[in-house]
Amino acid sequence: MQITSRFTVALHIFTCVEYFKDDHKVTSDFLAGSINTNPVIIRKILTQLKNADLITIARGTGGITVNRPLSEITFYDVYRAIEPVENGDLFHFHESPNPECPVGRNIHGLLDGKLKAAQGAMEDELKKHTLEDLKKEALDLIASEK
Repeated sequence: MQITSRFTVALHIFTCVEYFKDDHKVTSDFLAGSINTNPVIIRKILTQLKNADLITIARGTGGITVNRPLSEITFYDVYRAIEPVENGDLFHFHESPNPECPVGRNIHGLLDGKLKAAQGAMEDELKKHTLEDLKKEALDLIASEK
C-alpha cells in the first residue's frame, strides 16, 4: 500500500499558489511546469481540492484562491480531499478469509485494531502540520538559497 503522489502534488500546488500568487497567473499549465507533470493531472487534483472546498478556481482568466486561512488547513484536510479512503479505512482487508481455517476466522480479530491504530496515528500526525507551516518553511528554504 502506498499513498499516491497526488497528495504531495496537492501540497506542491498550495505552495506554488502562495509563493507565486502576487507575481504570476497560477494556472494548471504554470503548476505543471513547476511540478513537471501533465496539466491534465494538475486539473484533476485542482478539481478534487475544489470539490473539498479548499480552493476556488477562476475559469478563463485563471487563478486559484485558497478558501480558508492557511493556518486552518492541515495536511490531513488535503489528504482527505486527494486520497479518499473507502469506508473510512486506509487498509483494505481481503474480502473472504476462510472461516474453516483457524487463522482465517481470527485474522480480523488479530489485525483490525492494529490497523485502525496505525491509520489513526498517521492521521493524527497529518493534523499537526498546516499549509501555513509549509509556506513559512518554503519561504525560509528559498531565502536561504539566495
